[in-house]
Amino acid sequence: QVQLVESGGGLVQAGGSLRLSCAASGSIFDSSTMGWFRQAPGKQRELVAEITSRGNPVYADSVKGRFTISRDNAKNTVYLQMNSLKPEDTGVYYCTLVSLNRRYWGQGTQVTVSS
Repeated sequence: QVQLVESGGGLVQAGGSLRLSCAASGSIFDSSTMGWFRQAPGKQRELVAEITSRGNPVYADSVKGRFTISRDNAKNTVYLQMNSLKPEDTGVYYCTLVSLNRRYWGQGTQVTVSS
C-alpha cells in the first residue's frame, strides 16, 4: 500500500503564489511517477503536472510557465510551485503516485484563488 499526504493549500489572491507538498510512504518503487491533478466544482479531475523518477516533467497547457513540479526522491516527496495564480486555478489538488501500473491518490488539498 501507498499513503500520500498533501500540504500547502490555502487562500491566495490572484497573482500570488503557493507551494504544495506531498509525502509518500509505503510500498514505493524508484520507478514511480508522481504528480498533481485538480478538480474544480462541477468539473472533471484533470492533470496539472507529473514528473517521472528521472525528473522529466509534463505540464497541462493551462499551467505551463506558471507552475513548476519537482521531487526529492530521498524524501519520497513531490512539490508543486504555483506562481501567477489565477481564479481558474481554484480547486481541490490531489497528489498522485503511479507504481507498478497502479495509481494512488492523496486526500486532496483546497486551493482557492480570489480575484
